[in-house]
Amino acid sequence: MFIDGIVIVYRRKDYGKRDTDFVQIKLSKRLETIVEMVPVTGDDSCVADIGTDHGFVPIRLMELEKAGRALAMDVRKGPLQRAQEHVLTCGMQDRIETRLSDGMQKLQAGEADTVVIAGMGGELMLRILKSADPAVIAGIRTFLLSPQSELAIFRHGLEDLRLAIREERMLEEDGKYYTIMRVEHGEMHADSEAEYRYGMCLTEDSVPVLRELLEKEERQYREIADHLNKQEREGAKARLEEISVLLQQIEEAKQKLCSAERS
Repeated sequence: MFIDGIVIVYRRKDYGKRDTDFVQIKLSKRLETIVEMVPVTGDDSCVADIGTDHGFVPIRLMELEKAGRALAMDVRKGPLQRAQEHVLTCGMQDRIETRLSDGMQKLQAGEADTVVIAGMGGELMLRILKSADPAVIAGIRTFLLSPQSELAIFRHGLEDLRLAIREERMLEEDGKYYTIMRVEHGEMHADSEAEYRYGMCLTEDSVPVLRELLEKEERQYREIADHLNKQEREGAKARLEEISVLLQQIEEAKQKLCSAERS
């Protein structure tokens, strides 16, 4: 299994001269997709990676010159120390600042124009966005957000915050499914609860991945329903009703995919 990323240091032997180190960052498919979706914003711009953990995303963004500088922020001292070590190894200490911060609390208004938040549950990410200084949120042009759970709740929450999803990509890696959203200020409203759950702005290359997820979840829910139908314990009926709603949403999402492919 490939972890989120790795720093590889190559040393070239040059006899009679000073050895030269070459540093390469290799990212997981998930993180590489996040980096790809970050817009190029110029030398005077700044990207803030909230919950940076290892610091790989800011380092890769600087390698690709997608922004002038970056902030690698985390609430935990241990991961932030690792991020700082990676930044130093890559020689990017002049462009990447590591900062101890609970969510976006230490981010100043106007300091960053792009924010990346990934690798957390949807409800936690919503709390981070809601607890941030409104002036900080207002100054962000683009949010790259990748919640790992509670996606329907998360999309509803974005709508309440008047943040609109402009693009969504879905991918599978090591048996897990990830959704990455490019979000900007604006209004949005989904046509159905199925769209809040499975997405409303999926790119064309994400469609096969969503179809695979829908088929997998449908099999799982039908197996659970078959098991519950054999039980008489209290609560089984209520759970069956919940699963029936979920299966209806899956069917609705599948029908929408078919309609999109025909158009």
